[in-house]
Amino acid sequence: MANGRLFLIPSPLGDHDPAEVMPRQVLERIKSVRRYVVEETRTARRFLSAAGLKGHIGELEFRELNEHTRPEEVEALLALFTAPDGSPTDVGLISEAGLPAVADPGAALVALCHQRGIQVVPLVGPSSLMLALMASGLNGQSFAFRGYLPAKNEDRKKAIRDIEAQSAKYDQTEIFIETPYRNDSMMADLLMVLKPTTRLCVAADITNPGETIITKTVKRWRQEPVSIGRRPCVFLLLA
Repeated sequence: MANGRLFLIPSPLGDHDPAEVMPRQVLERIKSVRRYVVEETRTARRFLSAAGLKGHIGELEFRELNEHTRPEEVEALLALFTAPDGSPTDVGLISEAGLPAVADPGAALVALCHQRGIQVVPLVGPSSLMLALMASGLNGQSFAFRGYLPAKNEDRKKAIRDIEAQSAKYDQTEIFIETPYRNDSMMADLLMVLKPTTRLCVAADITNPGETIITKTVKRWRQEPVSIGRRPCVFLLLA
């Protein structure tokens, strides 16, 4: 196997100029990569154009890796690391927003690269999860990311009870996300199930003009309810 590298390339959390949220060194590195594995080609092309490759997008090669990609198709992506002449080639991995391979199907390619001895290089950029934790005022020393909770109502309520119990047992901040159109139903279940003294943070539209990051006890949230709407949102709780 050629020894090309996999660069994990963050992308903005909103419609930003990449230079506002990414270091210059990262933007310079992107300019040297010509092969990309992306979650969605159209948005990746738009991001790379804004990141300094405008006028050169036609020179780039894209392959998609998303929730529908089969294991054998992920395996086939390894061919990208070798040029037609047999020389090693670097590949960039880009998610739809934020950090690739975190709550993202790109993790399958990262795992495969480790199995095959391909160097994985994470680059610096925005993380909605870490930004939310930083701003929450909750325990930043012990925390767990739970990803998406179950979509079905009763299963979700059980999951909320379980993670609240874990939080209380370990004094641990619990972090989770939701599909934007279910934000308000998630919030309703949280306020129904959680204990009044549990602290709950809602972090929506992070780094964007409508950014909202609020931490209150569940008792106060019940007294001062809010509609999150269909915005990218991170939820955090500490019992």
